[in-house]
Amino acid sequence: MTALLTVQDLRVAYRTARGDVTAVDGVDLEVAPGEVTALVGESGSGKSSVAQSVIGLLASNGRVAGGSIRLGDRELTGLSEREFRSVRGRAIGLVPQDPGNSLNPVATIGANIAEVLRIHGWKDRVKTRARVLELLERVDIDDPETRIRQYPHELSGGMRQRVLIAAAIALEPALVIADEPTSALDVTVQQRVLDLLDRLRSETGTGVLFITHDLAVAAERADRVVVMRNGTVQESGPADRVFSAPQSDYTRTLLTDAPSLTQVVVRDRPRADATDTGGRSGPPVRSDLLVVRDLRQEFPRRGATPLVAVDDVSFRVAVGTTHAIVGESGSGKTTTGRVVAGFARPTAGTVTVGDTEVTALRSRRALRDLRRTTQLVYQNPYGSLDPRQSVRRIVREPLDNFRIGDAAERSDRVAEQLRHVGLAPEIADRLPRELSGGQRQRVAIARALVLEPRLVVLDEAVSALDVTVQAQILRLLARLQEELGLTYVFISHDLAVVRQIADTVSVLRRGVQVEHGTAEQVFDQPEHEYTRQLLAAIPGRAGRASAQPAQPATPAQSAPQEPQEQEAHA
Repeated sequence: MTALLTVQDLRVAYRTARGDVTAVDGVDLEVAPGEVTALVGESGSGKSSVAQSVIGLLASNGRVAGGSIRLGDRELTGLSEREFRSVRGRAIGLVPQDPGNSLNPVATIGANIAEVLRIHGWKDRVKTRARVLELLERVDIDDPETRIRQYPHELSGGMRQRVLIAAAIALEPALVIADEPTSALDVTVQQRVLDLLDRLRSETGTGVLFITHDLAVAAERADRVVVMRNGTVQESGPADRVFSAPQSDYTRTLLTDAPSLTQVVVRDRPRADATDTGGRSGPPVRSDLLVVRDLRQEFPRRGATPLVAVDDVSFRVAVGTTHAIVGESGSGKTTTGRVVAGFARPTAGTVTVGDTEVTALRSRRALRDLRRTTQLVYQNPYGSLDPRQSVRRIVREPLDNFRIGDAAERSDRVAEQLRHVGLAPEIADRLPRELSGGQRQRVAIARALVLEPRLVVLDEAVSALDVTVQAQILRLLARLQEELGLTYVFISHDLAVVRQIADTVSVLRRGVQVEHGTAEQVFDQPEHEYTRQLLAAIPGRAGRASAQPAQPATPAQSAPQEPQEQEAHA
């Protein structure tokens, strides 16, 4: 089959204060009509630079330093910005990663999609509106007549991502670049978005360049795979071959660390007991560190009944074990975690940590003292670390606040915690912006542990990390739990990760706990249909999608028509 997109020996460089830095070095890849080529790799591997080169959207200090990019018979390298404007949208569509930042927040959904048509000469408002409604219906957005008047903040993350897909296919381009289009979505929403992309390419023959760090998604959806590391291709070929018989050590490492594709257990079960059995035979008995009873959290709404975010949730967590709270966005996971950590007061119910009833604490001092035993690690280390402070000051700050030890003792404890989380001593004098995402998350964990708490609440603490860094953090958490006897509440929408680390699990849906039990029970014998849906949506479980294109498009067949013809067609 003739290639739709051909990239040969691509080199991309960026100007920096230290001179040119090569980000992409000698990359080759092809995308065939109606097929998906997945470009996979960790952050910094160069995969987004490849995609930006194809569509002419490199940063101002970036440039294509060599090689060729052809769309059909047309060479794209060397095109001016004006020439690229005629290519974007018409011949190449882009589905960006973050719908929260990619849609104009002060423009309606209809205006966001219509902008693509307007740029390419559509002037008839009636025909433009009809086309937008058609696109919304095509991407399975309910009630298009209402949605077209709404703003991005009024739609869920999955619906916003569908809006971006609608904009990308508005002019029926031959090639769509999907840059991490599902990385921030829950598994069920992710599945629906990926199914939509599969259906669209099957119907139109559009080729897809799919950028992702999720190997499970690539294995399930791609026809061909290109694995990148440090700007170079480590391995490429048909997806079935790459994932069943990888040739590169790096590819094998990625596959080993990918939780959706393997059943890596980061620690052995059962672990050593946290309590004395008193010489009794049988399994050891654990004491409960955390007890949550009948938790309910309401939020008032002006002119409406209160929003019930958490409704009658109860669970227990034994000393030295991990309890996972899973569910989609809006299920009440984070609200429950904040109540457990003492950052929110529930409408009803009780939370007890050890001998302390957290929900009965009223004074600021009592809540402050709770931080000695209970700590919260947030999802985003970019936002939770003070960008103006060094790592040393960030980790030392809790010791300063509680006036623990003298200056020398605090310095020693900081150094000890950095060693615990696997950070080199020289990291202590760096600022957060000088660290990788994985290093920043290790700093956040070190800060949480420096007070030697008994309970740590981890709110999506690994969801933003690449698979190898994610695996490192999970192993770190398991090791620290073993060494320090820590108890975790692990909040996540990623069931594949939860399977690795959790002893017990609560499944939440719209604030209600629909299932609760040991990890083995919940994963191997789920009782609730919602749990089964979550498990079925994990990428890689059901094998690769089998959608095949009906009539593959070529650049010539998909060549942009004149605006008048486009409008008539719409």
